[in-house]
Amino acid sequence: MIETQRVIEESVPGKQVTIAHVIASPIPEVYECLGIDKMGAIGILTLSPFETSILAADIAAKAADVEIGFLDRFTGSVIITGDVDSVETALSAVCDTLKRGLGYMVPPVTKT
Repeated sequence: MIETQRVIEESVPGKQVTIAHVIASPIPEVYECLGIDKMGAIGILTLSPFETSILAADIAAKAADVEIGFLDRFTGSVIITGDVDSVETALSAVCDTLKRGLGYMVPPVTKT
C-alpha cells in the first residue's frame, strides 16, 4: 500500500514595501510598454500584503500631484507618474505612512 502525502503551502508575506523607486527620465518606450502617458517621472512600488497597493495609491495621490498609472491588488504593484519631485514626494509619503502608521518594513526611496 502506497501512502499518499499531502503538502499544504501557504504564503504569509510580511508587511513590507520591497521596492520604492523613481525613474527620473524614462525612455519613451517605457511609457509605451506600460500604456501610460508621458508625464516626466515614473514611480514604482511593490508591496505585501498585495492589498496594500490600494492604500499606497491613495496615499500617493493625496501627498503630491501624481497620477496612478497602474495598480494591481493581486501582485502588490503600483506605478505613479508626475514630475520628479512629486513622484519622489509621493513615494516618500507612502513609505513613511506605512512605516509609522502600520509598522511596515520599508526600503529607502531610490532614484535613477
